[in-house]
Amino acid sequence: ENALESPKMNGTEKKTMRRIESFCVNHDLLEEGIYTSRVDGDVTTYDLRMRIPNQPPFLENAAIHTLEHLFATYARNSEYSERIIYFGPMGCQTGFYLITRDLPPETVKAEIFRVLRAIVAFDGPMPGGSAIECGNYENLSLAEGKKECAKYLSILEESEITISYEV
Repeated sequence: ENALESPKMNGTEKKTMRRIESFCVNHDLLEEGIYTSRVDGDVTTYDLRMRIPNQPPFLENAAIHTLEHLFATYARNSEYSERIIYFGPMGCQTGFYLITRDLPPETVKAEIFRVLRAIVAFDGPMPGGSAIECGNYENLSLAEGKKECAKYLSILEESEITISYEV
């Protein structure tokens, strides 16, 4: 169950590969929220679930792209900039990964709320919004990004945030 066969590649024999931990979480039990996906020493990966997995509608690409630009910009311009390693979208279009170094969960939670509020209030030129700065700059929608961000913020403000996968 927790292993799978790798295909025979380049003449090498098949071998058993360990199933990665995020595929071992029952996504049918997840709701919107903030989850700790994994902890590797002082590095923590958080899943910012903006949609319930496996239940359309999923996040639209222009909104995902916009939130990626804005969240990364705000987080990397914060007092924690040196401890923000990565912010990027989940391929399943249900949220984002936030990877931090040496930040307590309560600090991360407060920073997530701060950044989400800043995005909802954002009114200016899109960071990285030109052909020189982005490989698909025409696929950005500030209106859609702000709408998704406001919806997620509302969900987070109305619920208890446990910041763990307890499913």
